[in-house]
Amino acid sequence: MRSGISITVDRTARLRLEGVVRDRNAAQKHVWRAAIVLLSADGVGTTEIMRRTGKSKTCVWRWQERFMEEGVDGLLRDKTRPSRIPPLGPEVAERVVALTLTDPPVEATHWTAAMMAAQTGISESAARRIWRCHGLQPHRYRQFKLSNDPNFVGKLRDVVGLYVDPPAHAIVLSVDEKSQIQALDRTQPGLPMKRGRLGTMTHDYKRNGTTTLFAALNVLDGTVIGRNMQRHRHQEFIRFLNLVNAQVPADKAVHIILDNYATHKHPKVRAWLDRHKRFTFHFTPTSCSWLNAVEGFFAKLAKRRLKRGVFHSLVDLQAAINRFVAETNENPKPFSWTADPDQIIAAVKRGHQALDSFH
Repeated sequence: MRSGISITVDRTARLRLEGVVRDRNAAQKHVWRAAIVLLSADGVGTTEIMRRTGKSKTCVWRWQERFMEEGVDGLLRDKTRPSRIPPLGPEVAERVVALTLTDPPVEATHWTAAMMAAQTGISESAARRIWRCHGLQPHRYRQFKLSNDPNFVGKLRDVVGLYVDPPAHAIVLSVDEKSQIQALDRTQPGLPMKRGRLGTMTHDYKRNGTTTLFAALNVLDGTVIGRNMQRHRHQEFIRFLNLVNAQVPADKAVHIILDNYATHKHPKVRAWLDRHKRFTFHFTPTSCSWLNAVEGFFAKLAKRRLKRGVFHSLVDLQAAINRFVAETNENPKPFSWTADPDQIIAAVKRGHQALDSFH
């Protein structure tokens, strides 16, 4: 052993080092480092330590010195080394950010890492790293739609008021139709899911007709009144209103929340409404389908039953929809509105201001 090197291991350190050597799950670099120190403490020479551990002389000396300076913890921690590649300056990041906020010089809608690397002379990983540090995601976008209804505030408060504080001795129904539901059959049967493999389904399909689901969601108890129809004209809508009128208690006032689809405002529909005094229509603001509670039921139906469904005929599709409605009514969940209308109004105002200032 070199002169000036004296390895002394107390009982606590020896137990830790021996535990590292015996641990089958320990990193191998930690095992041979601990072995070097234990052999040195036992008085084994450098040449013999090199033979037993398979390490070079400088490596043995390095970890002997590390243990003398930092103890066992020094053996289990690697010191960081400076990168061989000089870091990019702040001016590079500023240029990448500035370019990202502009349109690319080629015929493309957004920047890619390869395009940015070619434009700025840096690597693609560096471009992605700068984007990540500055919260930029040029490959993504969000869709939006601001309502231009002049009566937006009044309609919003009217509908939200029905959700939060419905009138006494009344029923509140959220009504809409999901049109063009296709009965899609696959051209080949798929394979079921198993361990390590997803279920399969052909990308192409056969169309076996379409149907329209008229639905009324009772926001108080979560039950749904549904009816499949071939079309979604005012004639079908009046037939659905007659169905609703027959199924809800006759002594209850009925408040119906609707969107601004032309069928809902047809003269014959208005005439039907005049004949049925207990019904009151409440229209959502334009471009505010998210305000209609029944849209959540339609989304659940599409995601859980329609999107991956295989229907050999239109009858199969309609039967599946009817079963889904029946299962929903077996375990209904009341609709709960939680958003603050004042915050919604403020967000819409900020959106209009941002668009006006930008454009």
